[in-house]
Amino acid sequence: MAGHSRGEVRLFWRTFSRNQLACVGGAIVGILVLLALLAPLVSPHDPHRPDVKKILDSPSRAHLLGTDQIGRDVLSRILYGSRVSLAVGFVSVGIATAIGIMLGAASGYHGGVVDGVMMRLVDLMLVFPRFFLLLAVLAFLQPSIWTIMAVIGLTGWMGVARLVRAEFLSLKEREFVIWSQSIGASGFRIIWRHILPNAMAPVLVAMTLGIPAAILTESGLSFLGLGVQPPYATWGNILNDGKDSIEIAWWLSLYPGLAILITVLSYNLLGEGIRDALDPRLRQAVGRVVRLGR
Repeated sequence: MAGHSRGEVRLFWRTFSRNQLACVGGAIVGILVLLALLAPLVSPHDPHRPDVKKILDSPSRAHLLGTDQIGRDVLSRILYGSRVSLAVGFVSVGIATAIGIMLGAASGYHGGVVDGVMMRLVDLMLVFPRFFLLLAVLAFLQPSIWTIMAVIGLTGWMGVARLVRAEFLSLKEREFVIWSQSIGASGFRIIWRHILPNAMAPVLVAMTLGIPAAILTESGLSFLGLGVQPPYATWGNILNDGKDSIEIAWWLSLYPGLAILITVLSYNLLGEGIRDALDPRLRQAVGRVVRLGR
């Protein structure tokens, strides 16, 4: 069993490594995460300290990406903003995935009335446009990073629930599940020890693709003034600060916009690569190519 698992990992890596765009996306994601973790060490200036002598300075050797309306260094604010954006992405997707797994597993395994109720709940949540639902909820709450994480997570679990349900509906008819039921294993044990580990491949892809969606959502909310509030720097509120000065301070809109673009694109490339590497048909084709190469 251990050898089989190692073989699956090697085949996954061979398939993934053949996708050059996915490898580039993964490398950029790794660099972004590293920069976010090391932001206090690599930031050239204090992102919150204003300097009235350097208001709206264009990019220069002293300030590589220029300064904003009160003289704060844009590069430092983008680096610190990456911490907020990535934290919101990871935590909110973690919340959404946990909820989606629990509801999808219960729905797919038990079926019947449970499945009907769960799917009607999913349909009800999907009726409302997510962004407008977020705006409505945040109108009654005090915007903060924790509120944003929770609200995005609590409104983004429906796709994961559907994926997990579909996997459970297929896997619960397999021989190893029927055998576990025949020897008296509890439903809880069958779900968490036997079915769920075999249903995690599409969930992993959904998580990878969900992080850039959460980052975009947080950036949009911050741009509208409903996201993480100053003095915390986020890519969205840096863009919001720059919209009034776009004609004379183009760098305030260009660089945070590029940061969002590169991050979202990199996560999407990584997620597509993981999805392709987990595709059994593609993995079989790569396995045949490797064996012929030998």
